[in-house]
Amino acid sequence: MPPGSSVLDFELEVAVVIGKEGRDLTPEQARDHIVGYTIFNDWSARDLQSAEMKVGLGPCKGKDTATTLGPYLVTTDELEKYRDEDGFLRLALTAFVNGELVGEDLLSNMSWTFEEMVAYASRGTWVRPGDVLGSGTCGNGGCLAELWGVRGRQDPPPLKPGDTVTLTVEGMGSVSNTVVAGADAVPLPPARRRSRERP
Repeated sequence: MPPGSSVLDFELEVAVVIGKEGRDLTPEQARDHIVGYTIFNDWSARDLQSAEMKVGLGPCKGKDTATTLGPYLVTTDELEKYRDEDGFLRLALTAFVNGELVGEDLLSNMSWTFEEMVAYASRGTWVRPGDVLGSGTCGNGGCLAELWGVRGRQDPPPLKPGDTVTLTVEGMGSVSNTVVAGADAVPLPPARRRSRERP
C-alpha cells in the first residue's frame, strides 16, 4: 500500500519494450525498434492521484509505489499472428481480484497502435533499449476507478492488504500480485503561505 493512501487500484495494460534506440521515428520505422511486449500493472493510489491532479501536477505520488511487469517478455514475432488489418494486436485481456472477474477487453480496442505510440514518444527525443511504454488502461473494468465511475460508487471496493490481483493477456500469460501493508506516511508540516514581496 502506498504511504498515506487508502484507495489503491490496479490498471491492466500491455507494455511495449524498446530494443533499439531511435529518434523522430515514423510508425513504420518504430516497428523495428520494438523488441517485445509484456503485461503491465500500473498500480495507482487514486486518493493521492485525485488530490495531486486538482493542482495540475499529474499523477506523481499516486503512481510511485509499485509497477508490475511480466511474467515474460514476448518478442514481436511471437505476436504477429494476432495482428489485425489495422495493425492492432487482437489479444484478450482479463482482470481478476480475489478470483472474481472484474474486467475484460481486447487490446485491439486501443486508440493508437504501439508503433504510433512509440513514434509519438520519439518526437524530439530518444527512445532507448529498455524503455517501457504502457498502452493505457484497457476498458470494461481494466481498473476499479472505471467501474466506480460507471456505477457511481466504489464497487468493487479499493484494494486492501491481502487482496490478490491477477492480470492475463492472451499470448503473454498471467501475473498475480498480493497487496501488502505499506509504510506509514511521514507527516509533513501544514502548507505555509508566504507573502510575495516585490524586489
